Amino acid sequence: MSKINVNQVDTQCGSTLTLGSSGKTVTLASGASQSGFGRTGTVDWCTTAKTSPFTAVSGDGFFVNTTSGAITVTLPASPSAGDIVALKDYGNTWDTNNVTLCRNGSKINGQCTNATLNTESQSVTLIYVDGTKGWQDIHDSTSDVTGQTFISATGGTETTDGNFKIHTFTADGCFSVSSVGNVAGGGDKVSYMVVAGGGGSGTGGGGAGGFREGKDTPKDSYSASPLAAACSGLTITASTFPITVGAGGTASPLTSGSNSIFSTITSAGGGAAGGPSGPGSAGGSGGGATQGASLPSPARPASGGAGNTPPVAPPQGNPGGSAAGFDQTGGGGGGGATAAGANSVAPPAPNSAGLGGAGGAGATSSITGSPVARAGGGGGSQYNPAAPATPVSGGTGGGGSGGLYGPGLAGGAGTANTGGGAGGGPGGAAGGSGIVIIRYKFQ
Repeated sequence: MSKINVNQVDTQCGSTLTLGSSGKTVTLASGASQSGFGRTGTVDWCTTAKTSPFTAVSGDGFFVNTTSGAITVTLPASPSAGDIVALKDYGNTWDTNNVTLCRNGSKINGQCTNATLNTESQSVTLIYVDGTKGWQDIHDSTSDVTGQTFISATGGTETTDGNFKIHTFTADGCFSVSSVGNVAGGGDKVSYMVVAGGGGSGTGGGGAGGFREGKDTPKDSYSASPLAAACSGLTITASTFPITVGAGGTASPLTSGSNSIFSTITSAGGGAAGGPSGPGSAGGSGGGATQGASLPSPARPASGGAGNTPPVAPPQGNPGGSAAGFDQTGGGGGGGATAAGANSVAPPAPNSAGLGGAGGAGATSSITGSPVARAGGGGGSQYNPAAPATPVSGGTGGGGSGGLYGPGLAGGAGTANTGGGAGGGPGGAAGGSGIVIIRYKFQ
């Protein structure tokens, strides 16, 4: 083998220098380095598709096949300026099973977060620039590959459910958002539940506080109530949102519950039971009507209060039950989030029991990670002068049970932080306070 030792090879004339001849290979010796040639911004493609996690090598391109499941691609460790990596969606399935780019200690587009490639048929080329920006995308066929970012906020009692954070407010406070997420991460929407205070009771049951829920679908997959406004999570910004948690209504004086508020979402307080005039008050759910006059004893029917007042969609509650209006008649049940309060029944004979109406059922949601019912209506009182009887039930979700006239059994108060209406009975009772719950993806 011949050997030539020279310091420089140059053309004798012209501007083109040819090494080798047609059909031959020019090889740089093992261990030798080159300078001056540079890269053209391209990679050498490995045509065997990757189907499992792997670490990328600078200078190479990879076809990544996620048909069978998501794949993590780890970028090279301790990269140097000019290192280059390229990836391509082999099976057009990154939108179903994405690729996670593990940054391996370096930044991606200036952020200390991993990135997600989740667009069908996407291809991307990354070049390492420096410690400030890290890997930057110089070619992306379909979308930005900036790393995932998420909502960051404080306020209330904070808990988690998997990748979701929950803020529960049982009293007035502030939901303070320091930053929102991008499309690849948590986005800028939250799921929410806003329940107002339940109504106070008299003879009839108090109406449940208005129940409003919005679920950020499809990002969030918890089991929402039938009243949830699907695909309508609330859009937020990096700011502070005052939270109002409504108090329950009182029995003396007889009052409706108070509103609960989060941003643009207001749930109306539950309607109070009917007073001396008979009809229940309107509200998130309506209050139950009072029983008939004791003396004289004419027929004096009374209607329950209207629910979903003011009106919203989906409706925030239901009407209260009516009272037959005869002497010794029980009170109507308070309306609940998913059902109206039941009507009372007139006594079949003088001095016999007049049956009160049951409270309307509340709504069950797993927004906190486990199913809980809220916003049940209060049960109406019974008239039973002879002997004790079983109290009328309040609606599931914190509605108080109805009491008994005659034996003098008071109605039950609505359960705190459920928005439950109070149960009717001698002296009346107070409705339950409301609650505000906010949920979002935080990692």
